[in-house]
Amino acid sequence: MSDSSSMSSGIAARYGTAVFELARDAKTIDAVETDLDALDAALNSSADLRDLIRSPLYSRESQGKAIDAIAAKMGLGDLVGNTLRLMASKRRLFVLPQLITALRGLIAEEKGEVTADVRSAKELSAAQRDALAAKLKASIGKDVKINTTVDESLIGGLVVKVGSKMIDTSIRSKLAALQNTMKEVG
Repeated sequence: MSDSSSMSSGIAARYGTAVFELARDAKTIDAVETDLDALDAALNSSADLRDLIRSPLYSRESQGKAIDAIAAKMGLGDLVGNTLRLMASKRRLFVLPQLITALRGLIAEEKGEVTADVRSAKELSAAQRDALAAKLKASIGKDVKINTTVDESLIGGLVVKVGSKMIDTSIRSKLAALQNTMKEVG
């Protein structure tokens, strides 16, 4: 399993580097970033799209036609649309999630940003996200882009991951620590 995962990461990294360099040369990094956000949202919300990129049952031709329609409907730029068409013709659409991650990393590095993955028990307001980004920027020294997800099992609090560092202030983890402490006493 790790071999196919590392192969997928390698393929995604090569496509990501190529797209990034083309976008940088054409000065369209912001447009590519917008397209990536739209693609990521579509992948997260559409089981049919996830099936299209992963299933070997779809032919190259049917994947290509579907990608053409999706790119047109979403209004994707030429660079991202053409990359998706190329990936469909080479049967490489299965690496699209890794490509999005790789490209976001390259774009963030170019802009001097870091990405923080934040899980919260409920949706954060814009003011809360801004305050968190400012606090993280003061701590890290770089601009911080925040990706948020909601995980109701946290009960309350946040789990923030920036690079290899993780801060867990969730009530779930505090209850687990309390439970462990009580086991040691009793």
